[in-house]
Amino acid sequence: MGWHGESLIGFDLETTGTEPLDSRIVTAAVVEVRGGAVVGQRLWLADPGIRIPEQASAIHGITTERAAAEGRPVREVADEVAQVLVGHWARGVPVVAYNAAFDLTLLSAELARHGLPALGDRLAALTGEPGIGPVVDPLTIDRAVDRYRRGKRTLEAACAEYSVVLDGAHEASADALAAVRVAIAIAERHPTVAGLGLPELHQEQVRWYADWAGGFQELLREKGTADAIVDPAWPLRAPAPVPTTG
Repeated sequence: MGWHGESLIGFDLETTGTEPLDSRIVTAAVVEVRGGAVVGQRLWLADPGIRIPEQASAIHGITTERAAAEGRPVREVADEVAQVLVGHWARGVPVVAYNAAFDLTLLSAELARHGLPALGDRLAALTGEPGIGPVVDPLTIDRAVDRYRRGKRTLEAACAEYSVVLDGAHEASADALAAVRVAIAIAERHPTVAGLGLPELHQEQVRWYADWAGGFQELLREKGTADAIVDPAWPLRAPAPVPTTG
């Protein structure tokens, strides 16, 4: 049995927007899955400290008023989420996130915004090893193993492709669990992916993402939108300037 049969940590954020360096956390979920079944989860509702755009509220259902009334300060939420993820990494358990470059970059930006220790620094303090722990991104893997499949590559589309039930799309815990189950389904369909060790899979995803980003940037150039830069770094955008407070 490969990595997909062991413990996996699903991670998802619902946010104020689509730009990871500027958007803020609204909800977060960390779901522990073993053998395809949920064995534990942590959920957070944050007050992001800014207004939640109506377009974002329409997607995840959290309004500015609700976040202010029921949510905890986003600084506390970001700190706790980071500690939970790092605790799993310290045990060698991979974090699974659909489009990990978005969620992990956004979390890292929140940590920097509030003067909190970075993910890599937290893990180094526990293990003495630099960098972050293993990440599994079903989106990046799916693009690599089924490059020419037509259609969207959203989480909903991936669930349909791999026969994964998604109950409550854009609810953080549902999306986190679905991401794990899509990752498992991809590994079961593609033995070469299942056979990789976690360090090798992580490095392959770095390469696959860079290849995709280069191709997508070329497509943008052909369409005359080359000013839309696609950062090839995975799973954290680099360089990542420290966002300003506000």
